[in-house]
Amino acid sequence: MTTAPITFAFQAAPTSEDPAKDHVLYKEVVEDCRIGAELGYEAAWFLEHHFSDYYPTPSPLVFMAHVAAECPALGLGTSVLVIPWYHPLRLAEEISMVNALTRGTLHIGMGRGTAKMEYDAYGVDMNEARARFAETWRIVETAMTGKPFTFDGQFTRIGREIQLRPTPTGKPVKFYGAIGSPGSAGIMAELGLPPLCLAQFPDHLLERIVGTWRRKSEEAGRPTDATIPIAAKLFIAKTDEEARDLARTYLPRNFAAQVKHYEIDANPWGDIPEYEVFSKIFANMKQMTDPANLGPIMDLNLVGSAETISRRVEALAALGFNYVMVSSATPGVPKGIRREMYRRFAGEVAPRFDSAFGRRTERLASAGDD
Repeated sequence: MTTAPITFAFQAAPTSEDPAKDHVLYKEVVEDCRIGAELGYEAAWFLEHHFSDYYPTPSPLVFMAHVAAECPALGLGTSVLVIPWYHPLRLAEEISMVNALTRGTLHIGMGRGTAKMEYDAYGVDMNEARARFAETWRIVETAMTGKPFTFDGQFTRIGREIQLRPTPTGKPVKFYGAIGSPGSAGIMAELGLPPLCLAQFPDHLLERIVGTWRRKSEEAGRPTDATIPIAAKLFIAKTDEEARDLARTYLPRNFAAQVKHYEIDANPWGDIPEYEVFSKIFANMKQMTDPANLGPIMDLNLVGSAETISRRVEALAALGFNYVMVSSATPGVPKGIRREMYRRFAGEVAPRFDSAFGRRTERLASAGDD
């Protein structure tokens, strides 16, 4: 196996095989987090989505603050906060506050968002997405130093000197920039943000993303020894065929939910500069609602027996990823099945790559409050 250890986390998302009230789904996610912490996962990562059935999680930070009280030793992450929709100062305040409420590491993955319906609902021009992302991050980055500052930007002006409260703690927050296309890697390097990727890209593109980010970071004089996460769908079973049967059962529902949420048929990105590439990325998503077409996407993610998945994790590590977020919380997957898959992965795969797996949260839990 790989020589460098890999850290493992899991996605925590409210979903069920049957329609259920949102508050019921939230309670199930909290239980998922308790189980994940006990199993030894480093963190639970939360999604942001609005106004649709595709995960009712409009505020990951609110959810994480609650989980911090229930599972204080568990790290928490966002995958991702769509920061063009936020006031930068309020965002910085809430990040600092959540960081003060948990003993685990706080991971903040940030993106510019892809759903035009959500942009329209918030009254934000999608043409401004990239510029708003960069400016919001710059303000958050400055605020998190804890020093007084002002800011005069395109969208936000802070004329009176302010200083963030709650005062940022000595516990650092890890920030990441979501990669929606290979071209984003250089942009995130310029912003000083490690890339956060999805395992939907073929390996040659993932290699290009990580390589571009490292090269651009080195050119800018920035460190490259960062945590580089990748999120992958997890369907694990005793045999490869059993796991692939599970994926063929549940992944089409996931893609169908995305087709609806992102309005694939309407192709809302075609006339928006800097979003044209998403027309190509999403073009084949409807095909993924057919189980017969899932072979390539299953190969890119973590689908199979423990041995098969271990080989895939090793391949991802060779591409430069040292943090893997597994996701079995896919629309339609029963809670019992997703929890069993998280257990199996924790018992049969994770310890092969991280000899400390299962002991981080035990240490933090026994440490108590400062």
